Amino acid sequence: MSAQPTGTAVWVGLAGWILLSFLAAAPGSFAVATAAEYQTLQQPSWAPPSWLFGPVWTALYALMGIAAWLVWKEAGFGGASVALGLFLAQLVLNALWTPLFFGAGLRGWAFLDIVLLAATLLATLVVFWRLRPLAGALLVPYLAWVSFAAVLNYAIWRMNA
Repeated sequence: MSAQPTGTAVWVGLAGWILLSFLAAAPGSFAVATAAEYQTLQQPSWAPPSWLFGPVWTALYALMGIAAWLVWKEAGFGGASVALGLFLAQLVLNALWTPLFFGAGLRGWAFLDIVLLAATLLATLVVFWRLRPLAGALLVPYLAWVSFAAVLNYAIWRMNA
């Protein structure tokens, strides 16, 4: 197992993991005015209002960053290379979803992306849990939201095809 970070590195690491998590939202900010487009789509009656997505994602990105930080702090990069690699892979899939769904209007491809995201996230949660149970637990709300979003993505895709 590699050396665990100490001192100032611990707090710089926390800021870094949280920042990295929030960077996954950046590609979506360039896609389109997503809230306005969301309102124009045919949606199931159970679809949440567009204003809800911002607060939910803000909380989820913070939890994701803290979870990754806990794993990094516990085992370092060397001891948690698989776990942190999975975390980075799910971040990439997360970052691709909004440009696919809104920017390109490729809702079928976005659905495939979110299914892959959910699977990668589940694997991340499992390996995080093994290294630091709290880190895995912090990803549970994210997995629940992504699972709900996958069902919503599918419904919107089919209703607007």
